[in-house]
Parts: sequence; structure tokens; C-alpha cells
Amino acid sequence: MKNITFNRMELAGAFGDLGTLLPIVIAMILINKLSPTTVFLSFGIFYIITGYYYKLPVPVQPLKAVGAIAIAYPAQITEPVIAASGIIFGGLLMVLSLTGMVDRLAKLFTQPVVRGIQLALGLIFLRKGVDLILTQNLFGSGLPGKLAGYPVNLILGFIVFALVLALLDNKKVPAALAALAVGIIAGLSLGGLGDRAFSIGPTKMNFILPSTHDFWLAFIMLILPQIPLTIGNACVGTADTCQILFPGNPLLEKTKAGKFALTMGIVNLPAGFFGAVPMCHGTGGLAAHYRFGARTGGAPIMIGVFLVVVALILGDLGFTLLALIPNSVLGVLLIFAGLELCPLMRSLTTNEEYFVAILIAGIALSVPNMGWAFGIGILVDLFIRKAKIRI
Repeated sequence: MKNITFNRMELAGAFGDLGTLLPIVIAMILINKLSPTTVFLSFGIFYIITGYYYKLPVPVQPLKAVGAIAIAYPAQITEPVIAASGIIFGGLLMVLSLTGMVDRLAKLFTQPVVRGIQLALGLIFLRKGVDLILTQNLFGSGLPGKLAGYPVNLILGFIVFALVLALLDNKKVPAALAALAVGIIAGLSLGGLGDRAFSIGPTKMNFILPSTHDFWLAFIMLILPQIPLTIGNACVGTADTCQILFPGNPLLEKTKAGKFALTMGIVNLPAGFFGAVPMCHGTGGLAAHYRFGARTGGAPIMIGVFLVVVALILGDLGFTLLALIPNSVLGVLLIFAGLELCPLMRSLTTNEEYFVAILIAGIALSVPNMGWAFGIGILVDLFIRKAKIRI
């Protein structure tokens, strides 16, 4: 396919964003009782569509605010509520895109605001990556594994960090694939399988019609905190990062905020009726794919095919194998993704721009809802520009 490459580096880049995807997805499958086949199939299909349409390594990620709230409140955020959030999110993004509202809202996100979002996400990835390395839990599934009581996760994290650092620009042995290989071998040897099922074939998929209460709960608890993050990061931030990473590429005609909103809407609306994890694009995922070698749509297509195979052929076995990857390995991938985002601040030129960007990042690290950080940052940026304040 024209402008799409399938090679070793694209394959390595394809798996570069697992540090973002797997912790949230595995937790939601285990805690919120979602179907592994539904979850992985939806991600796989969306990745394939994304790679074929944009022909760049545009990522597919779980909605972070939705995932965090769902994991924290499983008694309230049930499968029907998650389904309702996907339906609302998809429908809302389609309306915003088709009416041109996303592109109008995007004008509020000036370069300092976007850089603040990217810095905030980079620092959050760094913090989450370090947390995953420092945690006593070796596996996200909750299995204690062998050698419980010893700092195995921490030691493995140091080893994998050094490995990735040494291989970061190696074209023969891609860093992300080497890290995942070490992770899976370590997971197998340290008891990550436990007594989980080895059944082959898809798990049960349900067609879900949420109640009015489910829709209301989804809108209040999940959608309202998520929408500012989606517009700022998944739409505007991803478009801006594409411009930085692929300057002058003719494919950038497609990578606009409104287009990203449209593809998210088209996929999430039907996926919601089957209880899929709501999905988005994202500047952090793009940085992660790029950092580990992806340069074309080949990477999204390859990870998409992999996830479809996991969903339809491996079923519970596929979920078990992914759950084998230790927390520290996912943490290392997140750290390097964060390190790709933070330096984007260098494009800012004035103290006022740096003030706005750092303010947004500081608030985002302090409050649970990043939407507050974006909103305050936009208002402060507008005030500074209108009042012609110099710092």
C-alpha cells in the first residue's frame, strides 16, 4: 500500500504504546468485568482503520479519564454505563466534527496551551511509569508471582530501562520488541500465568442497550471530565504533534482536529453498544509509536491485526499472555513516551508562553481532572494576550 510500510522498525513502533493501553485495558477487563474479545477487537479494528486512513502512526488509546473513574468506582461504573459512555462520546464527537465546532474550539488551544497539554501528559507518563516500576505488584492482573516479597519488579525495571536506553536508536534490534520479549520471558518464569484459563476462541460478546439511568450516570461521571481532555489532547494535541514529527508531509492534510474527532466518533458510537472501552487518539501515543520506530500507517495496522487475532483466536489465552508483561516493563515504555513529549516545549519563545505551558502542567499534576488545567490555561493565556502582559 502506498505510503504504508511494513518492516521491523514499524513492528517495534507498533508495540511502543502498550505502556498506555495495557494497564488501563487489563484493569477494566478484570475490575469492570468487560469481555476481552469485545475490548481487543474494538481496539484492533480502530487501529487498522486509523493506519489505513491516516497512513501515519496515529495511535488508538483508551480514554484516560473514563478508565481512571471506571477503575476507581466499579460498583457504579458497570458494563452498561461504560457502553453508554461510548455511545454518548461517539455521537457527541460526530456532531462536533460535522458541524465544524471542533475546529472552532481548536482555536482556543494556542501553541502555549497545546505545549502545556503535551508537557502535562509527558510528566504524567513519567510519573505513572515510575509508579509502575516502584510498585510491589509484579503483574497488573494482581497475581503475586514467584519471589513475592523481593523487589523483583524494581530490579526488572532497571534492567529493561538500561536495555531500552542501549537499543533506542538500534535499527537491527528494536528497543520496544526487546523490552516486550524480556517482559514476557520474565513473566513466564516468575509465575505470571497463575491458574488463568487457556481457552482458544473468542469470549462472549453482548449487545447492550443502556438504560436512561446508565446514560445519565455516564454523562455526569465519565463524559464531562473527558471532553476537555479529548479536544485538547486527542484532537488538537495529536494534530499539532503530527505537524512537529512529520513536517512537510502531504499526509498532514488529513491530520486535523476535526478529522480526529470524526474517526473517534464513527468507531465509538457502534462499539459502545457492545460494551467496548471508549477509545481516542492522543499525542502521547503518537510520541510513543514514533519513539520506537514507527513512521507510517504500517505500525497501527500491524498492532491492529495483532489485537484482532488476540480477540478472535486467542480469547482468554491472548488476554493471559498480555497480562504476563510485568508492570515495570510497561512503566519503562511509558517513561520513554513521556520523554518524547516533554522536549516539545522548546518551540516556545517568550516567558509568557512558558508561563502558560508550565501553569497548565502544574495544575494537571495537582488535580484529578485535567479539564480544569486546560480551562484555566486557556483563560490565563487569553488574559495575558489581551492585556499585553509581559513576564
